[in-house]
Amino acid sequence: MDTPIGGRTVARTLRSEAETEALGARLAALLVPGTIVFLYGDLGTGKTTLVRGLLRALGVTGIVKSPTYTLVEPYRTADLVIHHFDLYRLRDPYELEEMGIRDYLQGGAICLVEWPARGHPVLRDCDLAVTLSVGGSPTERVAHLQARSAHGIALVDAL
Repeated sequence: MDTPIGGRTVARTLRSEAETEALGARLAALLVPGTIVFLYGDLGTGKTTLVRGLLRALGVTGIVKSPTYTLVEPYRTADLVIHHFDLYRLRDPYELEEMGIRDYLQGGAICLVEWPARGHPVLRDCDLAVTLSVGGSPTERVAHLQARSAHGIALVDAL
């Protein structure tokens, strides 16, 4: 499993998929254009579930799935642009340069990145790193939210 390093961290126990989506919704209320969130965790730990809750809270309708094969799925609301990345199948981090990753990250959109370590060293750091792991039961998850910037500290403190 990828794990982030450094920064202020809070932990939240999520007892169900609905609670994972609710954490995403709480996070959505705090994000501003340009926020970058890295999502760490093994397969099946709820990264896309968290993103789905976040996107629903922002008003995105329709299917929300992990862009495993396309690498990025763009979403738009009346006020925001959100890019959801899944780098699980990335063969070489420099493929991100070819797809124009810097334009995505510097364009004022909210960027949500699953499997960010696969994009190292091309990806710059994030504002918030969320690590999801399986808890004490098959449906329970533990979320560690770690600040990686001044904005990230504000996010962690508000959660």
